[in-house]
Amino acid sequence: MALGWTSSNPLVLHGRHFGRTVFSLCNFPALLTAGILRLEELQDSPIEDYPADVRREHRVFMNLIDSYPGLLDCITTGEEEDVIHIGELLGKGASGARGDDTKTIKSAVLDWLVPRGQVVIPPLSRNIKSDRGFNHEVTGALLCPAGLDWSDTATKLSLKSGETAVRGDQWPMFLYAGYEYDPEDPWKGLLRGEILIFGFKHVFTSPSSVDREPKATRSGNAYLHGMKSVTKGSLAYVATQVQFALSSSSVFSRTDTVTDSKNFYHSILDLLEDPDESEEVVDLMTWWTRRIFPNSSSSQRDISKNSALYKIREKRAALQARAN
Repeated sequence: MALGWTSSNPLVLHGRHFGRTVFSLCNFPALLTAGILRLEELQDSPIEDYPADVRREHRVFMNLIDSYPGLLDCITTGEEEDVIHIGELLGKGASGARGDDTKTIKSAVLDWLVPRGQVVIPPLSRNIKSDRGFNHEVTGALLCPAGLDWSDTATKLSLKSGETAVRGDQWPMFLYAGYEYDPEDPWKGLLRGEILIFGFKHVFTSPSSVDREPKATRSGNAYLHGMKSVTKGSLAYVATQVQFALSSSSVFSRTDTVTDSKNFYHSILDLLEDPDESEEVVDLMTWWTRRIFPNSSSSQRDISKNSALYKIREKRAALQARAN
C-alpha cells in the first residue's frame, strides 16, 4: 500500500472522497486505532452495548475499511506507526478537500443568493466575509434559525449583536425548500433548499454544472469516484459548507462558536441516521438522487403503469400476497 505524502497518493484521494461523502470531521489516525481495538472487543460484546457516539464511530470505521480494498489487512498486520501514517494520509485528503471546497464556495455562494441577472444589495465582497452572516439582510435571512422571524427588528438586532446565540442544531432557513418553515410539519421541505442544490452540484458534478441540467461531468468528483447516488454524509457536508460560506466567520473551525459547524454537521447526520425517521429519509435521499443523478439506477424511477415490466411486478406481488 502506497504511503507517500503526494496529493495523488490513493489514500489521500480516497480520504478526499470519503470526507465529502461519508464523514468529514474526524481524526482518522484515532478512528483507525480505536477501530482496530474495538474489533477485538466486539468478539465478546455486541456493538449495541456501546454508546451512540461510539456506534456511529464504528459505522464510519467499517464503512472506511469496506470502501478501500486491503485496508483492513494493512492496519491489522502493520505496526502502530503504519496505522497512524495511513490515518494521516486519509486525513490529509479529507481536510484538503474540505479546504478546497470552502475556498471555492466562499465566492460561488454569492451567485446563488438572488436569481440570475440580479445583484445582491448592498453588494458583498467575494474575498472578505465580515459583511456576511447576520450583518447582511440576504445572508441573515438565510441563516436565521427556523422558527424565528428575521423580519422582526428586535430578532434581527439580537442575532446581529450575538445576544441571541445560535446553536448548530438550530437549523437555518436555507435548509428549507422555498426558504419556508412549517412548525406544524418540520419535515416539510427540509434539506431541499435551492442553495443546497447549487452547493451540491458545485462540489460533486463540477462548478460549471450549477446552472445546467444535472449531469456528472468527466471532471466532476462524483464521476471520478463512481458516485451514482446522494449519500447522507454528502448532504450533511454540503449543508455545512454552505452554512459556513454564508456566515461572517473567516476561518473554518470545528470549534467555531459562531457557526457551531461541528454540532451543525452532526445534528443533520443524527436526523438522517435515525431509524425512526427512515421513511422521510428514504424519500429525501431518493428525491436528491433523482435531482442530481437522474440517469442512475439508484434514482428508482416509477415504472410506467402500461408497461410489461409493471404487469410482471403486479402479477408477482399478487402471487406473493396469496402465498402469505
